[in-house]
Amino acid sequence: MPQPRGSDRPIILWLRQDLRLADNPALAAAIATGRPVIPLFVLHEASDGRPWGAASLWWLDKSLRALGADLRERGSRLILRRGDPAMIVPALAQELGADVHWNRLYGHAAVARDSDLKAELGATSCNASLLTEPWTVKTGAGGVFQVFTPFWRAAQAVIEDAPIAPAPRHIPAPNEWPGSDDLKDWKLHPTAPDWSTGFGDWTPGEAGAQAQLKTFIKQGLDDYPRGRDRPDLDSTSRLSPHLHWGEIGPRQVRAAAHGPSADKYMAEIGWREFNHHLLYQHGDLFRRNIRRDFDGFPWRDDPPSLAAWREGRTGYPLVDAGMRQLWATGFMHNRVRMVVASFLIKHLLIDWREGEAWFWDTLLDACEANNPANWQWSAGSGADAAPFFRVFNPVLQGERYDPDGGYVRRWIPELAHLPAKQIHQPWTADVSGYPKPIVDHAMARQRALDAFKEMRAED
Repeated sequence: MPQPRGSDRPIILWLRQDLRLADNPALAAAIATGRPVIPLFVLHEASDGRPWGAASLWWLDKSLRALGADLRERGSRLILRRGDPAMIVPALAQELGADVHWNRLYGHAAVARDSDLKAELGATSCNASLLTEPWTVKTGAGGVFQVFTPFWRAAQAVIEDAPIAPAPRHIPAPNEWPGSDDLKDWKLHPTAPDWSTGFGDWTPGEAGAQAQLKTFIKQGLDDYPRGRDRPDLDSTSRLSPHLHWGEIGPRQVRAAAHGPSADKYMAEIGWREFNHHLLYQHGDLFRRNIRRDFDGFPWRDDPPSLAAWREGRTGYPLVDAGMRQLWATGFMHNRVRMVVASFLIKHLLIDWREGEAWFWDTLLDACEANNPANWQWSAGSGADAAPFFRVFNPVLQGERYDPDGGYVRRWIPELAHLPAKQIHQPWTADVSGYPKPIVDHAMARQRALDAFKEMRAED
């Protein structure tokens, strides 16, 4: 077929984790050319070297449906292909005589692939997912930050307050559309069984993200500094899955968050930035310790305890409530994430990578930067990590952050009858149907400290 020229030459908008129309720099740049735009999503079987988790694919299915509908309202459509984008994107560009635009990703595998494609295609790349590019935030000596607080201070100094582009009313379409897969053939929604029946509180897609942001700004932001650690309260933004798939961007969040509580919330967005900068620096966060001395840590191989942790059967109510919430809803409160991670790593001495892999498969917001970086933070093996000798006591954490036991009662109904003074120590009451603790806290804490000393002695 003859190749189009000049103003007829289309632009392939390769969408990845930027599934929105507003504040989408690559889309805005493509439309600004006045040329036809062909939105493309390629389902790659691996993200930065690993398969997507099942919960992430559930979300992706709904997000792509929402995006497709938004595009149709603007005279466009979403082209779907499945396979290796390093092969699909240049082949489609050659077939259509098209240029290519995309928004950047920051893992090493994605950066290497995109660099090769950019050299081959002369593509245009933009930043849609971060407030600051990883190469723009440097220490005074020109190095990279390994501690969050100075990083965030430096990052805020270079954030640009550029206008946020609204969603376009119309997207110019080509005279002929290339072929597309049918989303239902990808079978991203689970069947036989459908384990996602508890995911009904979520609304994937750009409209859902905007609605959630408005709800948080109106109902949750003012109390965020006080309520953010309380899993029994609805005090968090619940924006993390939307941010993960790029249905909303951090610049949009920053533009909407105002008032005395905004700084505390934006520091959490800053932590996300920090983790993405770590991903850009280290690439294989989910495989390798940032602190290489942890390569010699004496982890235990304990499949029964790992299974008990995954299934919410450890005998510690706050830990078990969190793991049951995760399985039922694809989400877990951040305070509880820290407690369950500490329990797996330090009470059970099970490699943090086992926990990270479970979260990767079951979390709707299983971000390739946040998930491994936060697990490494908990293990003490990462950047700006919690010291290994900081071992959360799950009983005291429950009593402090779930003081009335509302969170535990919701997710562990067999303990719902217990009074607040016993609900985090159910072994002090007459309870049937709930397990005894699989490990003693004092013993486990000392064992963890001894293991850390052993690692340091062998370093």
